[in-house]
Parts: sequence; C-alpha cells; structure tokens
Amino acid sequence: MITQINETVEFLESKNILNPVIGIVLGTGLGKLVEKIDIEISIDYDEIPNFPESTMEFHHGKLLFGTLEGKKVLVMQGRYHLYEGYSLNQVVFPIRVFKKLGVQKLLISNAAGAINLNYEKGSLMLLDDHINLQGGSPLLGTEVKTLGNPFVDMSAPYNKEMNEKLKQIAVENDITLHEGVYAAVIGPHLETRAEYRYLKVIGADAVGMSTVPEVIAANHVELPCVAISVLTDSCDPDNLQPINIPEILALAEKAEPKMITLFSQLIKTL
Repeated sequence: MITQINETVEFLESKNILNPVIGIVLGTGLGKLVEKIDIEISIDYDEIPNFPESTMEFHHGKLLFGTLEGKKVLVMQGRYHLYEGYSLNQVVFPIRVFKKLGVQKLLISNAAGAINLNYEKGSLMLLDDHINLQGGSPLLGTEVKTLGNPFVDMSAPYNKEMNEKLKQIAVENDITLHEGVYAAVIGPHLETRAEYRYLKVIGADAVGMSTVPEVIAANHVELPCVAISVLTDSCDPDNLQPINIPEILALAEKAEPKMITLFSQLIKTL
C-alpha cells in the first residue's frame, strides 16, 4: 500500500499537481461545484496509477486540480463505493494520497435518505457523527500502522471548528442546515421498512452508502474533515414509496447551489 501511495503521488506531482491545500470529494449529483473552480489539470481516474476506475453512471471519475476562493484545491469528481466491489482500502486510497500530497483540510459531500422525518427532502444535513454499518474498517491489517496509529479516537470524527464555521455561513446565507448522525450501509439496494425503523431506533438521522470509510481514513492520517449530506428522499417506513432515481438527482441538483455556497465560503476562511 505504501509503495502504491508513493507511486501515485509521484505520478500526480509529475503532472504538476503540487501543494494542494483543500481536498474535496463530490457525491451523487453534486458535480457543479467544479464550475466555480479555475481548473488547471483534469485527469481521468483510469489514467492514474492505482486508482480504480469509477463504475457509477452518476460519478464522473475525474481528479481535478485548480483554484477556488484563492486556495489550491484537489477534487474527486466521483468517489468509490463498497457496492462497486472495491475493498475498503481501495475506497479510501485517494484520501491517503491527498494527505501525502499535502492536503490540509477535507470537505466531503453525499446524497442520503432522511431517517429523521423532520428533515425535509432537498435540505442539507451537516454530519456531527456517524454509525458504521458497512461491516469493516479501512484500518485493518498491519500495513496501516505505517500511516498512523490504527486505534484512532473517533469521539469527534468531524472537525468542530469547520462545522461551526459551516453553521455560521448557513445562518448568514439563510440556508437551512440540519445537523445529525449519518448511518453508512453497504448497498446498493435500498433499505426495507424494518431497516428504516431500526436505523431510527439506533439514532440515525440519515442513511447513505459512502463517506464513513473516507472519514475514518482521514482521521487516521490526521486530516481534519467535514461532510454534508443532501437529503434526497424521505425514509418513512409507514409511507414508503418506490425509489425514484430521477427525483433524487433533481433534488440533489436543486440543493447544489446551497452546497456550493457553504463549501466556497468555508474554503475562503481556511
């Protein structure tokens, strides 16, 4: 793994991806932030050594390097998921590369279902905590010890200072920003009515299929991170409707300008 990380970093640096300050991971339907970036370099994942090829229809699979709000940013336009058949180490590999390249802060977005029915569809939720239901950890094995202590404290996995800034930015821009607990499941199937009830009982406010492995890996390498979910569907077990992918994408697109404002204004302060 260390050899692969070094090989990837050397390749990216040879392409003049140098001294990025902010890393960004863009989730489903949340790609328009790139329109705000002065892009200098764009590389398809399949051109990058040791990067798996993105297989998802709604994830572009490009690594972008450029400037946003005066800061050098490195952006994953599309991420990896366990349900694509990748291992946890493959899912979080880019996060470890980000750290090695010099990224100092990590911003993550995703689309999620609202378990908390007080959170309306199309609104945003700032992750304050999470529940890992994906059945594993990216910190298993002996090799991860070379990157940091695998017994990582997770009492505050999301950076409190950046979270407070995001909440203030939301108030200043009249953006509804809920705060809650994100449960990560494997997918790709959606949950049953009983599973939604279970998620509510154990304290989840939203459910999705990503983000948590990346956050664990970021904490492992001491990379402060924040994450925001776009709540694209309502997970009401008593009135459950069949999944509507076009509606989910439309809601993500509608909420995207708010996400762009939050991330852009946060980056300005970092």
